This record gives sequence, C-alpha cells and structure tokens, in this order.
Amino acid sequence: MALKTSPFPNPCAQGIHAAGWVLILPCFWFLDRLIAVCKLTTLERQQEDTCYLYPLKVFFGSIVFFTLFIVTAPIALLGFLLWAPLQACRRPFCYHRETASLQSETHRGFELEGKASFVFASANLCLLPDSLARFNNLGHTQQRAATIGECIAHGVGRPNIRIFIDSPSSCGTPSPSDSVTPATSVSECGDANRAATIPKSFSDVADVPCGDTKDTSTSFQYNSNQNSNQQGGKGQRSASRSLLSQRLSTRDDVPWEVSTMFPSNVDILCLEEVFDKRAAQKLTSALSPLFAHILYDVGGYACQPPCGCSSSFKFFNSGLFLASRFPILEAQYHCFPNSKGEDALAAKGLLSTKVLIGTNQKQKKVTGYFNCTHLHAPEGEGEIRCDQLNMVTKWIGDFQAANRQPDEEVVFDVLCGDFNFDNCSPDDTLEQNHNLFEEYKDPCRAGPGKEKPWVIGTLLEQPTMYDDDVNTPENLKRTLENEMLRKRYICPPVPATGSPLVYPETDQPWIGRRIDYILFREKSISKHCQTEVEEVSFITQLAGLTDHIPVGLRLNVKMDS
Repeated sequence: MALKTSPFPNPCAQGIHAAGWVLILPCFWFLDRLIAVCKLTTLERQQEDTCYLYPLKVFFGSIVFFTLFIVTAPIALLGFLLWAPLQACRRPFCYHRETASLQSETHRGFELEGKASFVFASANLCLLPDSLARFNNLGHTQQRAATIGECIAHGVGRPNIRIFIDSPSSCGTPSPSDSVTPATSVSECGDANRAATIPKSFSDVADVPCGDTKDTSTSFQYNSNQNSNQQGGKGQRSASRSLLSQRLSTRDDVPWEVSTMFPSNVDILCLEEVFDKRAAQKLTSALSPLFAHILYDVGGYACQPPCGCSSSFKFFNSGLFLASRFPILEAQYHCFPNSKGEDALAAKGLLSTKVLIGTNQKQKKVTGYFNCTHLHAPEGEGEIRCDQLNMVTKWIGDFQAANRQPDEEVVFDVLCGDFNFDNCSPDDTLEQNHNLFEEYKDPCRAGPGKEKPWVIGTLLEQPTMYDDDVNTPENLKRTLENEMLRKRYICPPVPATGSPLVYPETDQPWIGRRIDYILFREKSISKHCQTEVEEVSFITQLAGLTDHIPVGLRLNVKMDS
C-alpha cells in the first residue's frame, strides 16, 4: 500500500491545521527572537567584542520582541485552539515523493550480478528553533539547514570514484579510504560560520598495477590527509604508506576513514534533531533531487495517548528525518512513553521503514529494513535508555513480523541514530551491556565498554566548536586523526558517580564519546545473503554546522545463486 503524502486524512483537516499554524507562527517567532537576541554563540561573542553597540542591541531588541510577543499572543491562542485538537488525527510523519525513474529507485546489482553495496549515513544536526540551538552553541538555524542540505547534496551526489595506487610497499588489498582522486577545481559550500571546499567533478576509475611506480601517479593528488599540493611519484608513494599505516588491515577488522565529505551515492540517510519545521522543508528541498523518498516532521504533537506517548504535552516532534533513494513500502513510528525532564517536551521514538530494493536474478522481490531512533539525552539516566532500547527491540520485531512477506528476499536490517550513550564511559555501563548488541552488530565495538583502537568519538566539545583546529572539514579531519588534538575537541567519557575516571587504559588510544551509531543485523536477513562491512567513515563535512561527527557505513551484500 503506497504511503500518502499528507499526514491528514482529508484536505479539510489539513487546511484547518495550516490555518492554525499560520496564526501561531508570528508569536512563536517573536518569542524565539526574544531569547536568541540575548544568547550569543561563542563565534558571535568574538565578533561582538569589537562592537560597543551590542548592549543597546540586546536592550532595545528585547523590548521590541517582548512587546510583539505580547501583542500576538491572543492570535496564537486562537490558532492553538484550531491546531492542537487536530494532532489526534494526524499521521506521525510527512512523506515527500519526488518523481524519479524506476532505475534510479532500484538497485540493478541484484538483477545483474546478485550482489551490491549499500551505503548508509547518520548525522545529528541540532536544528532546533534558533533560540534553543544557541544553548548548544549553534545559531542561525535556517541558514544552517540550507547550508547543510547543500553540503550533503554535494557529497552524496558525486560519483563513487576510486583510484587505487599499489606499490611494492603497499601491495595487498587497500581499503576504499586509500584511494586518490584527480586534482579538480573547487566550489564553496558554507554559511556565515565557515566555508568548506567541495570537489565539483571526478574522472573515471583507474587501477594502477602493483609494482608500477614510475610516473603513474604524477597526475593525481590524494583526497586524504596529505597536502593537496603534493606532486610527483616520490610524494605519492610516501603518502600511500602513510595512509596505510593509519588503518588496520587485519582480517577481523574493517576498512575505515575520516572523510571530508559524505560517502558518495548514499542509499539511505538518517538525520536527528531536525525539530524545526522550516529547517526540515529546506533539507527536503535540497535533498529531494537525490533522494526520491523523504519522511520528515516525524512524531506527534500535543497530548496523544492513542499513539503510545506519555500524557505530557509534546511541543516538538521526534526530530527524525529519513531520506531514501528506494521506495518506502511501509513506515511506522512509535513514541517513547518514559521520557523525563526536557526530553519529555519532544516526541522522541523509533521510526521503522521497509524499502523496495528491486528484484534479484530469480525475479523475486528484494527489500530491506531501516530503523532510526534518538534516545533519552541526560547523563546518569541509563535505566531510561535501557527501557527505550527494550522498546526499540520489540517494536522492530513487531514491525518486521507484520510486514515481511514469504516471497521476498531481505538483504539488510539496519538500526542507526543518536543513542546518547557511548561505549567507553563508566557511567554508561548499563547501556553498553544491553542485549541489543547481541542482536545487532556494531562494527566499531570490540566488546562492552571497549572500542576498537581506530574508532573516533562523535560528540564535539561545544565551547570550542569554532576554533581554527575544527572549524573547517579539512582542519577537523586533521584534528581527529591526531590523538593529542582529539583530546581537546572530542567530549571525554563520563565517570561513574563517586568514582574517579581512569581513561584510557594503558597502551590504549584516546577515543572519546561515540554516541552516533549505525548497526546492522544478519540473522533477520535472508539465509541466501552474505553481508560484509566494506567501510566505516567518520565525516567532517559539517564542521562548524553541528556539534556531532556524522558517521557512514558501506555494506557489501552478496546473494547466493
């Protein structure tokens, strides 16, 4: 059954809802500006240090916006009386579908070869109303949303080009990260906070045989942590050895990289904390040419006991945003009923989807399951998060049991999102030992409380987000690859109450808090499928635009004939 684009059962309800929101918006905007004018980010504070008019700006701005807030409050109340009751009949997401060719919506790999690579990415964007985002040291929500959408589109939309340089010192199977790309011109993608360089075009794949190191690489430059002006065979061979030394090559591990761009050809993208409706629309506009199927404004508002939420009033949706290249066959949202404190103001929960991949060589339907969530945030409340993980496991099982068909092949089952706990903090021991990690595999995890040595934390220290070491994709990449610098900018583990923190253990690298996950499950996919992690990536493209490091996962799936 095809999803409907409107979240309301009929045009009349949708029209009344839109009218109510139009009446609410001016009052909401003036309140947002009232708080925002008094709360500066560190970047704005540095700029205002040279402006003696700032106190006057705060004083008169506060008076103006407060007055306008009071004037528009009665109108907003009328709009609220129209808006709130309609939330009971609203479906908990909006669906945007872009007209696309059938070939672009399906994966030809299974039809032709019985194998394919699937790419997933996840990022927390902190797209709250501007005033609230400033408490996370991020402002200009609408500008950030437009810039983030443009940057993601640049990264995802580029061709998947890999040029491997093999030499006597680097023979073997290089990771996808050890590739180089031709030198190209660049264009800017940025906002008032920073500008990032984005490659415009790439040429064809070139494989250079092992041992041929004379002049084969002189026309290429490395798209990695090497200087972009390096030229010549000697510099390239040195760069190749440096790249390989930074990555593990043991059989029981996976290739990984710190990338200044989102992976090319991402199949499904999950974003968290897209709470602002206008920001969600900007993202939809930027990403819809690449992702034909988008679910946004996910979650319920007001009081909605029928949807399973707690009785607390929901001022914000779940913040989840899902963009897929593949048609979404089924979608279901569940709201966590046990949220507390400020988290109870948002309808956080789980979004489960079933997507159509195409057909295999036997002309059987090929599908996949993709789930995304955002768990309880405050530290020291692991029991709440564990309860939510129990719900996530149950809800995913129920969704798949209700929607799985006997005549189809399931080729992936992925769970991702901001879990708000890490695998190194003593304070998160409960969550680290949850049985979810027996169901789903985490390619970055060595065991409960222990990360693999190459893993990088994904939560940035908010006060230092605009420092020169981390304010551009290239600088952030260099910082993340340097353990000493990483300690200054990635949030450290949280100690258990009453116990001193000893971190890291002897001879172990400093990693920091990794709270953004992409997990996959094998036992729920078809028995004819074999899954292999092709690459894990930590993405710096959104430096200066969010306080999280986005993550990517490339899965290679092969189906037995």
